[in-house]
Amino acid sequence: MSGIKRLTGSEPFHSDGAHTKATLLDFWRWADSDLRSNATRGRLAEFVVAMDLNAAEGVRREWVSFDLTHPNGVSVEVKSAAYVQGWKQRRPSVISFGIAPTRAWDPDTAEFAPPPPRRQAKVYVFALLGEKDASKLDPLDLSQWQFFVLSTSILNARTPKQKQITLGALRKLEPIEVSFGGISAAVVNEAKRAA
Repeated sequence: MSGIKRLTGSEPFHSDGAHTKATLLDFWRWADSDLRSNATRGRLAEFVVAMDLNAAEGVRREWVSFDLTHPNGVSVEVKSAAYVQGWKQRRPSVISFGIAPTRAWDPDTAEFAPPPPRRQAKVYVFALLGEKDASKLDPLDLSQWQFFVLSTSILNARTPKQKQITLGALRKLEPIEVSFGGISAAVVNEAKRAA
């Protein structure tokens, strides 16, 4: 599945050789304009981290065992959470991130790695969209994001079988807390700490 062409958005929908008025950009606007949606926000968080790592070229790959690769080769898993969701809320969401060990799926061979499950990346980046006021929320405003970077070896030592971690519990593990622009250096530091 490697070698997927990066599209521009100008590609038209077509039928029997005739183009419609709709383009791929129209689909993207229709499908992904709600950046508060959990699924869309998760992919957006991956892109934001990829921008910081200088790894946003090419095309995002689905079903690989970790989300990103730092230019120096460190594997990175990105998990996102937000206080404001796409539905009506009485109060901001309680923040937690998924950290469950998994069996890696290889999309090129269509096979799972053998048991036992494990955490696949060397470093985790927990991306928190921190704005609590829905009227001020702007997921494209990088200053509204906070990032917590932590070596997987620390997660494995302190939370070996845990599937979720709250923000408070994560902070007790002493991740490197950074803003956009500091993620790449933090990933490198956490990878060294894991060695």
